[in-house]
Amino acid sequence: MAIVEWKKDENIAIITMNTAENRHNVMFAQAMLQALDEIEADKEINGIVLTSSDAKNFSLGVDIEWLMPRMAEKDFKAIKDFMYGMNNVFKRLLLIPMPVVAAINGHAFGNGAILSCACDFRFMRSDRGFFCFPEVDLGIPFLPGMIAFVKKAMPYYKFNEMKLTGRRVGAPELAEHHVIEKACSNVDELMKESIAFAKSFKKKRGIFGEHKKRLHKHIIEVIDKEDPEFIESLFLFIQD
Repeated sequence: MAIVEWKKDENIAIITMNTAENRHNVMFAQAMLQALDEIEADKEINGIVLTSSDAKNFSLGVDIEWLMPRMAEKDFKAIKDFMYGMNNVFKRLLLIPMPVVAAINGHAFGNGAILSCACDFRFMRSDRGFFCFPEVDLGIPFLPGMIAFVKKAMPYYKFNEMKLTGRRVGAPELAEHHVIEKACSNVDELMKESIAFAKSFKKKRGIFGEHKKRLHKHIIEVIDKEDPEFIESLFLFIQD
């Protein structure tokens, strides 16, 4: 089974992440970028739903089992390629000229939660799964670009609280604070609502893409101008 695959449903594309925890590594970034390229090339598509085939997890973030051996081997090029690759995924989601809806069907932790924040809209099931930023307990600082686009996905006060506490939050609380469009009772309702929402747009790509480009101009500038300093220096972990 492919790491990431997509299918067409009328005027939208449904992207499905297919590994058990949907951890992020170089291969994941490449698979996501390929799927997004293929979708954008199909001119009939004007909406995307991003979800997971795993019953428990949407995405648990960075693939530590992939990353740590490369740190030990001092394979710094692979690590940098991964960081730049994920930034390219985030930028594609921020700029692709159609609505991107994250259907969060399970746990979204760390980079998995961040991935959903790069999408335009989020729905989440309320009967399973938590959303959290555990980086504060893992010694992993956010890149400046991540901070910039997470702030467009949730109120600053909520991001501040979640980022500094690392607390796990469920769908009802996220809906209360307008992080998600709706807390859905189960996975069937989640997919039904997410797909219907994506299909409801039917906007022209030109204007939709220009709106996203102007809305996110400052975010793209932060990713392109500020993130490289931290990636090139590998300032990715803080021990004390």
